[in-house]
Amino acid sequence: MTGSKRGADALKAGLSRRAMLKGTATAAVIAAAKTLVPGGASVAWAAGPETTKAVLGYIALTDAAPLIVAKEKGLFAKYGLPDVEVLKQASWGATRDNLVLGSQANGIDGAHILTPMPYLISAGKVTQNNVPVPMSILARLNYDCQGISVAKEYEGLKVGVDASALKEAFAKKRAEGKDVKVAMTFPGGTHDLWIRYWLAAGGIDPDKDVSTIVVPPPQMVANMKVGNMDAFCVGEPWNEQLVNQGIGFTACTTGEVWARHPEKALSMRSAWVEKNPAATRALLMAVMEAQQWCEAMANKEELATILGKRQWFNVPPADIIGRLKGDINYGRGRKETGTNLLMKFWEDGTVSYPFKSHDAWFVTEDIRWGKFDPKTDVKAFVDKVNREDIWREAAKALGIKAPDSTSRGKETFFDGKVFDPDNPTAYLASLAITRITA
Repeated sequence: MTGSKRGADALKAGLSRRAMLKGTATAAVIAAAKTLVPGGASVAWAAGPETTKAVLGYIALTDAAPLIVAKEKGLFAKYGLPDVEVLKQASWGATRDNLVLGSQANGIDGAHILTPMPYLISAGKVTQNNVPVPMSILARLNYDCQGISVAKEYEGLKVGVDASALKEAFAKKRAEGKDVKVAMTFPGGTHDLWIRYWLAAGGIDPDKDVSTIVVPPPQMVANMKVGNMDAFCVGEPWNEQLVNQGIGFTACTTGEVWARHPEKALSMRSAWVEKNPAATRALLMAVMEAQQWCEAMANKEELATILGKRQWFNVPPADIIGRLKGDINYGRGRKETGTNLLMKFWEDGTVSYPFKSHDAWFVTEDIRWGKFDPKTDVKAFVDKVNREDIWREAAKALGIKAPDSTSRGKETFFDGKVFDPDNPTAYLASLAITRITA
């Protein structure tokens, strides 16, 4: 029986938090250590985690589910970390600031985070005084299921994954002296990159034809309601809530822009990882088991109920459940059920594994939009931040097979553009709208 199956069976059996706590967490970690290192060579890990505590941040987005479930189901405790805290952050900017501080200064040690942010923070591109704070990506938390939504005033236009119908409408509005505002959640983050790619593919320059603004995810719907924006990109449940309230419509999900794309990551301060290698692996194992639980269709209703709780998202589960199952209400009378556009947490483990080739795309896109120097050594940068080696160790301890390669190979986008992780320069050269000058 695989470790994946064992974890799923344990959860299905409904082990209570109390039972898990009684189940000698240290023994579980020791057993995992022996699986990982035959003969008990890893003495430090076999002795148990160096600490029982870590402080993790999250934003109220469905893809934070693995951290929330690991806390709710007692999985951190199961792997020897009963004192892990999972704390809501007001915005991605607040997440960054608290990561810079670290828990010893009343900040956080790690977070559910936009995949490009650990790179931006590590390079000091988004920190105060541009001071680098080394970060480590340990796992991917999910694939797909972000949304690009548009205000109700444009519902008569043929706008979907092809944004070109908005080009003339936006130009007309600007000619009338009105501003066109497009919102995302953090400059250089995933939502910024998705909406930029979508606009640029439709011939709309995200820096010249519209004003790009930053809005925290939970504030997107309220701002659209009062007319503060024309379009936005954010994770769930906010696109679904927008449609349910009749304020706008979903043009497309990001899985339609890039099928099975990576989204959020679990990232920790590198200093914490280096100080607590055994605790890092234990933390990762708990999150991986939580991802398996989140993946099971039989658990979706309970998952929506958990996330909707006041202490987590404080939203109706009805705003969460549909897109968890792949049922997409786009608005404008269009509903699709049982699609493969649902949020993916695990599949066969490949969702959780942090492919370096995926990180290479995010770094390359941030080069495209001027966040990183065009001369950046993408491979070396990714090798420094991406700690897929730790994921492999945790997977081995859980009896889970890791991917054979750190690359998923070439990726093809909806408009036919191809990203070859071995040749980012060629990809950049193929793009018509970019901030890179010859």
